[in-house]
Amino acid sequence: MARQAFKYKLYHADRNRRLDRQRRIAGQIWNHCIALHKRYYRRYRKHLNQKRLKSRIAYLRNHLRPEWKNLGSQAVQDVIERIERGYELFFKAYRLRKEKKSKRVVRPPSFRKSVKYRSFTLKQAGWKLISPGKVKVGGCVYRFHQSRAIEGKVKTVTIGRDSVGDFWITFSVETEDAAPIKAATGRTAGFDFGLKRFLTGSDETTVEMPEPLKSELKRVKKANQRLSRKLKKSGGRKKARLSLARLHRQIADRRREFHHQTARALSRKYDVICIEDLNLTGMKSLWGRKASDLGFAQFVDILAHHCRKNGSRLVKIDRFFPSSKTCSVCGHVHRELSLRDRTWECPSCGSHHDRDKNAAINIEREGLRLIAHQAGHRLEGEAA
Repeated sequence: MARQAFKYKLYHADRNRRLDRQRRIAGQIWNHCIALHKRYYRRYRKHLNQKRLKSRIAYLRNHLRPEWKNLGSQAVQDVIERIERGYELFFKAYRLRKEKKSKRVVRPPSFRKSVKYRSFTLKQAGWKLISPGKVKVGGCVYRFHQSRAIEGKVKTVTIGRDSVGDFWITFSVETEDAAPIKAATGRTAGFDFGLKRFLTGSDETTVEMPEPLKSELKRVKKANQRLSRKLKKSGGRKKARLSLARLHRQIADRRREFHHQTARALSRKYDVICIEDLNLTGMKSLWGRKASDLGFAQFVDILAHHCRKNGSRLVKIDRFFPSSKTCSVCGHVHRELSLRDRTWECPSCGSHHDRDKNAAINIEREGLRLIAHQAGHRLEGEAA
């Protein structure tokens, strides 16, 4: 079975205040659970059990905090489960860092302002899809812009509010994991990510990134300046904040649309796509706004989605494979090659290389080698 999400925008209506009230209650429960976690650890030096925490919140809803009953019980449980997942990631990263297997730093879940809490999730109960474009949540009917049909069995419904103040509803559905039928193109390609060119292909295909943040940087700076000049808690400051939030949302939408268009075209053109499993967090720490504007991590997720949808295969090679330093002609590894060298000559065979194109060729070869290696192992297992 495969999971897929369908996201729609809710119509503006006064009844949306009920959803906003439930969102704030979810934020209050989050902060209360974080406080209980911290208090329990200070006293017993242990992690608070999820089951005990759920029973404690249920007691508070029934006896001391009846206003929390406005939020469905399953949404309350989901808040507790979100905190538990956050602590699991924190402990896992801490353990790997202690064993010197990773340098990744993950912070534990912390307090949030209830007014800034983003969303709450309903599972089997608390909602009902009445008709296309209409959903019933907590006894009230809400309309949303259903731009496409919901395919599959709905498992969870998430209602959230963005920084602009618009409400969005996301249906997480479960579909049959059947491989789509695709006419084989016989094409394979390796792609190298870059800061100057977004993608460089082994077949000389290049993809340029529009860099939406860079193109709108002057507008973003002016919007930030207008916001900083406004008095706190004034109506003008609220308008300036919403204007800045809308601008950032437009930039994010343009980036996401470009990623979808590029990923869709590549997944339809090639049967096998090979890329590097890059350390994207490390790239952000080195190149900051540039790497964030390109959005490599988001593109990889979208590319994987479109490859599953269109029947293509996405292969990720190891990040420590020397794709840029290996000569694609003779296989010599040029260890002295620095990041600023965009072209280089192989000291072994004298071949002249464009750094990105050479890396893409090596990525494709390594990806095809991994596929053949996996197929060989599978045949050996079937023979045994």
